[in-house]
Amino acid sequence: MVLKIDHLGIAVKSIEETAKFYTEALGLTLVNIEEVEEQKVKVAMIPIGESKFELLEPTSEESTIHRHIEQRGEGIAHVAIAVDNIEEALAKAKAAGCRLINETPQVGAGGAKIAFIHPRSAYGVLIELCEKH
Repeated sequence: MVLKIDHLGIAVKSIEETAKFYTEALGLTLVNIEEVEEQKVKVAMIPIGESKFELLEPTSEESTIHRHIEQRGEGIAHVAIAVDNIEEALAKAKAAGCRLINETPQVGAGGAKIAFIHPRSAYGVLIELCEKH
């Protein structure tokens, strides 16, 4: 069911500014930028091995990423775990007593199905479950 760590979500004020660190200082390549209207963010993917850094820039003050930056500053927002069946993974987490932020999957970057497990159920870490097509 769990396949791998898919990406680390990093809350940033500016993808343009932040991407310079990853591309210039670390020599990584930014592969695409897209806007995910449902999540109110602009997303940039930077592959690193089998995983990615996902830079998340808010496009609205109502974005959870905007609130994250206001409360905690820029930095790691979540750890995303790739699963082969998100509905099954959500049911398993709920049956184990986890508090779910999303009871049903939403649409994320690249059209992936995503859902979040509350940090209180994951010892302070916001966990994103993601299923890619």
